[in-house]
Amino acid sequence: MSSYGKLDEYEQAKLEASRRTKKRLAIVAISSIVLVCIVVGAVVGTAANGNGKKPSSKEGNGDSFSISALCDLTLHKDKCIETVGSAPNGSRSNPEELFNYAVNITITELSKVLDGFSNREKTDNATSAAMGACVELLGLAVDQLNETTTSKATSDLRTWLSSVETYQETCMEALVETNNPNSTNFGETHLKNSTEMTSNALAIITWLGKIADSVKLRRRRLMAYGEVSTLDLAMMEGRRLLESGDLRKIATIVVAKDGSGKYRTISEALEEVEEKNEKRTIIYVKKGTYFENVRVEKKKWNVVMVGDGQSKTIVSAGLNFIDGTPTFQTATFGKNIIIYNMLLIFDGVCNFILYIFYLLIFIYCIAVFGKGFMARDMGFQNSAGPAKHQAVALMASADLTVFYRCTMDAFQDTLYAHAQRQFYRECHIFGTVDFIFGNAAVVFQNCKILPRRPMKGQQNTITAQGRKDPNQNTGISIHNCSILPLDNLTGVQTFLGRPWKEFSTTVIMKSFMDGFINPKGWLPWVGDTAPDTIFYAEHLNVGPGASTKDRVKWKGLKTFLTKKEANRFTVKPFIDGNKWLPVTKVPFKSDF
Repeated sequence: MSSYGKLDEYEQAKLEASRRTKKRLAIVAISSIVLVCIVVGAVVGTAANGNGKKPSSKEGNGDSFSISALCDLTLHKDKCIETVGSAPNGSRSNPEELFNYAVNITITELSKVLDGFSNREKTDNATSAAMGACVELLGLAVDQLNETTTSKATSDLRTWLSSVETYQETCMEALVETNNPNSTNFGETHLKNSTEMTSNALAIITWLGKIADSVKLRRRRLMAYGEVSTLDLAMMEGRRLLESGDLRKIATIVVAKDGSGKYRTISEALEEVEEKNEKRTIIYVKKGTYFENVRVEKKKWNVVMVGDGQSKTIVSAGLNFIDGTPTFQTATFGKNIIIYNMLLIFDGVCNFILYIFYLLIFIYCIAVFGKGFMARDMGFQNSAGPAKHQAVALMASADLTVFYRCTMDAFQDTLYAHAQRQFYRECHIFGTVDFIFGNAAVVFQNCKILPRRPMKGQQNTITAQGRKDPNQNTGISIHNCSILPLDNLTGVQTFLGRPWKEFSTTVIMKSFMDGFINPKGWLPWVGDTAPDTIFYAEHLNVGPGASTKDRVKWKGLKTFLTKKEANRFTVKPFIDGNKWLPVTKVPFKSDF
C-alpha cells in the first residue's frame, strides 16, 4: 500500500482517467436504455415471426448497429467494436453469444500477454521479481477466464471477470513500483488490450444481468437468474460432511507440533490434499504456534482448516518489508509462489522501491488461492511489528472463502482481501495503516475491528478498498461489527478508511464505533478530497464515534441509505451467500 504523501505521476494519471470515465459513464447510462429497447424488440420480433424463418434482406441488417449499441455500454468502445465486431455473422445479433465471443478473444489475448511476460528478459532484480509476480498473476487471470465456461450464473461471471481485472491491475502496480520506465512501458503496452477487453466483457455481462429478469433471452439462457450455479453444486457436495458435528473428530488430516498428528507442519498437510477435489478435505491443526508461511494453492479446492481456538492454534511468521522480503512472501499463511524471487532479494543493495509493491502482494503469513477454503478457530499473525512497515497476516484471493472465529494480527496491511467472494464472521482484526484492503466482494459480520497504536507520526486507516471499474461487483461491507481501540490511542488519529482506487466501495452499517474515530471519518488517498466516483456509506451505526455531523463532505459519501440500498451490501445479494454459506454451518444474517 502507498504511504501517506504527495501525489505521484501514476496516481495523477489515474485521477485524470477517473475524470474521463465519469463522462463515459453518462454515455453508458443512456446507451443501456437504448439497447434494452433493441433486445426487447429483437425478442418480440422473433416471437411474432413465429415461423422460424430468417428475416428478409429488406428488413435490414442490424448487426453493425447492434454491436455499436452494445459497445456503447463499455468503457472502451473502440476496442469493443474492433474485437466484438469480428464475431461470426451468425452471432452478431445475439448478445449472449457476443459475450461468449468477447470472453474467448480475451482468453486468447491474455494468453499471449502471459507468454510475453514469461519470455521477457530480466535485466535487474527489480524487473525479474516484478515479471515473476506478473507471470503468477496473469496465470491466475487466464485460469479464471477459462472457468467462465463452468457457470450459467451472472453473479459468478461478474465475480470472476472482476477478479481477472484485479489480477492485471496488481501486475501493473508491480511494474510501476520497480521505478523502471522500461518495465512500466512494457506493462502498459502489453496489458492495454487485455485489460480493456476484460473490462468490456464485464460491462456486457453486467448489462445482461440487469435485463435478464425482464427479457427472456433465447437459446441457452446463459444469463438468467435462478439457474444452478457452481455455488449450488458446492453446497450439494459439502452439506453432508459439514453437518457431521465436531469437525476435529472427523478430520482426514491432523497436524500437531508434538508429533501426535500425521504431520508437524500445515504446509506438509496441504501437500496431501487432492487437487480439484469437489468434496471437503478437513485438516485439524492442534493447539500450538506454527512458525511457517503457508500457501493454499489454486488447485487445492474445498480445504477446511479447523484449530483449537483463535488464541490456541496460531500460524505465525515475521517476514516483512524492512528486512528485505517481498510482500508476496510475507503473509503468515503462504509459501513462496515463485521460489526464484527469493534469490533476487539481495544482490548487493536491496531494491526497496520494488519491495513497497511486494509488501502488498507477497509479504503474507497465509495466502489462500484455492476456492471453497474455510478456516475456523485459528489465529494468523505477522509478528514483524510496526517498524517493519507492511507485513500481511492473511491474503485471500480465492472464491467462496470463509473465516469463522479467527484472528488476523499484524500492523500495516494486516488483511489483504484481494479478490473474489469472502465472508468473515466473529473474527478479530488488529492493525494500523490500511489494515483491511483489497478488491474482493467481502462481508464482515459480528467481527471486532481493533485499531492499535501505530509508529510515531502515523495515523490509522482501517480500510482501503481497490475497486477500479464501475462494473466490478466488489467492495467492503462491515455489518453489525464493533470498531474498538486495541490500545490506548490517545493522540492517534484514526479514520474509517481511504479510497485506494477510483470506484472504491466501502459500507459500514449497524455497527458500533467507539469515540476514538476522527470526526471527519475518512481520509483522502491523495490530495484533499476523494473522486466523485467512489461509493462510501455509513448507515444506522451507533456509539460515540458514529456521529456523521462533522464527516467529510464528499459527493461519494452517504450518511444514510434507503432499505434497498443497504440490502445491496448484505450477504444474500452482495456475495450470493444464501447459495453457499449454509453448507459451512457458519451462522450468518442474509439481509439487513
